[in-house]
Amino acid sequence: MAAKIRKGDKVVVLSGQDKGRTGEVLEVRPAQGRAVVQGIAMIKRHQRQTPQQQGGIISKEGTVHLSNLALADPKDGKPTRVGFKFVGEGEGRRKVRVAKRSGAEIDG
Repeated sequence: MAAKIRKGDKVVVLSGQDKGRTGEVLEVRPAQGRAVVQGIAMIKRHQRQTPQQQGGIISKEGTVHLSNLALADPKDGKPTRVGFKFVGEGEGRRKVRVAKRSGAEIDG
């Protein structure tokens, strides 16, 4: 199955404490149906000191459910749904993601 949200995409958060904020997808976890988005759903972790790392309280990104994310339209940055279409002919034919809002092709 082709993924609608992939690593590197710009997404908009649709619900939750970070509603309306945008960020880049750092990691997608399809088995859990969740994604890690840069600067979104920040959590505090108590880190024990190791020879390589300083101890203390660190902030890092938590996961967000994929249903609470929408791809940002490449033209205006507003949330959009994702569709698919085939471009090219014969051997060069490929499936690409398309923004339903503007019809623009999504890089990736």
